[in-house]
Amino acid sequence: MTLSDQALDALLKRLHLANTRRAWRELTRRAEQEEWSYRDFLGLLVSEEIAHRQQTRLDRLVRRARFPFLKTIDDFNFIHQSTVRLSLLGSALAPEFVSDGRCLILGGKPGRGKTHLAVAIAYRAIQNGFDALFVTAAELIDDLSAAFRSGRLAEVLTTYVQPGVIIVDEVGYLTYGTDAANMLFHVVNDRHRKRRAMIFTTNKAVTAWGRVLHDEDLAHAIVDRILERGRMLTLDGPSMRTKHLGLDDPTSPEASDQPARISGIQAPEFPEPTEVVGARGFEPPTPRSRTER
Repeated sequence: MTLSDQALDALLKRLHLANTRRAWRELTRRAEQEEWSYRDFLGLLVSEEIAHRQQTRLDRLVRRARFPFLKTIDDFNFIHQSTVRLSLLGSALAPEFVSDGRCLILGGKPGRGKTHLAVAIAYRAIQNGFDALFVTAAELIDDLSAAFRSGRLAEVLTTYVQPGVIIVDEVGYLTYGTDAANMLFHVVNDRHRKRRAMIFTTNKAVTAWGRVLHDEDLAHAIVDRILERGRMLTLDGPSMRTKHLGLDDPTSPEASDQPARISGIQAPEFPEPTEVVGARGFEPPTPRSRTER
């Protein structure tokens, strides 16, 4: 049986083998030149199609996740961290992190790499076969508040409950409305019941979330559900954004608490009189009489 190129291309199109349609002519030419067996040719053709589909799926899920940037765990620099090591993240990078509905709170000052680490963990979840979603705490709260006012809370809530893993970034960075705790609790509680993985980044201690979210009781309930199947990691070290300035190095001039000097003069060029008279402090010298001059 002999098929024309057009007929074979039409069959591959019906099977939705887009990459095979692009690759089979070149692979056929190589197979004839290098005298591949039929099995080797077929194996390579199928492998190329599978690899293409996997990459296409990754690209699609990354776009859907709405990451602010794409970073992997290999991109993260652990050198400046004294509290977080790659070995501590083993369980967060495994498929069980999502399938078991585990959670993670990444704390620390700005610039320590919390968002980078959160995105890297979520990207690994995508590689492990799950979907993910990135959202800032302010965006999530504002979106759900607007949905509540318009009577669409249940509909919009599905957006934040359905993904296999969600990143809620920057808890505590901005001021939220008085219903912030209520809105965030809906997401956390529903995901907790359905055993869906969650990652939070924050610059505030969890004990301060009550003040941030305007409700101590609901904040406690939120943290309680997150940490039931989760843990906290605090990132330290210098800020990656301003490390070149040495602001976190106590020995650097930029980190000094001393007032800045413009002229570089250590002391006033014309000092005030230093004679102390009793408890009255400084007094100017007594003028001399004409005869003393």
